Amino acid sequence: MNMKLFGIAMIILGLIMVIWTGFTYTKKEKVIDAGPIQISADREKTINWPPYVGGVLLIGGIVIVVTSKKNS
Repeated sequence: MNMKLFGIAMIILGLIMVIWTGFTYTKKEKVIDAGPIQISADREKTINWPPYVGGVLLIGGIVIVVTSKKNS
């Protein structure tokens, strides 16, 4: 039963990674730190991954779920 849940989690994660190929977030960074004077700026960071990684997770999850049914 434990492997079946792992396979289902891989399928869900794979679908999410195929649909959304990345995300963007904002991080506050210090630009100037001169004693009592501090100036910060918002920097936008992006994290991307290739869609085939989600496809591999999806297929792997399906394989795990199918093989766990045969063993049960």
